[in-house]
Amino acid sequence: MTEVRYTKDHEWVTVDGDVATVGITTYAAEKLGDVVYVDLPAVGASVAAGRVVGEIESTKSVGELFAPVDGEVVERNDAVVDDPSMVNADPMGAAWLIKVKFAELPELLSAAEYEELTQG
Repeated sequence: MTEVRYTKDHEWVTVDGDVATVGITTYAAEKLGDVVYVDLPAVGASVAAGRVVGEIESTKSVGELFAPVDGEVVERNDAVVDDPSMVNADPMGAAWLIKVKFAELPELLSAAEYEELTQG
């Protein structure tokens, strides 16, 4: 099974070779409430770690999606754009948001470190 890493901005990341798959965590999806709109960067867009690359709107608030790595967007999940409720239904699976090709993976949180962050 692929190891899931996390950011302090509540994104999850899995890595396959030099491609990072990124989504928001179950914790973030629950805090947002019912997601009604998702805006993602275009394929081919350059992204920088820690910078805003998209937006997730819910009935309660607007959240920003941050890039966890520097790189280029090689795929985006248009199914989530078409049906934002997927983020609530399966945030850690089918509702992945973008895939980014990267040269170097920054330090990310382990599951235990992320759990500590959300419990504290």
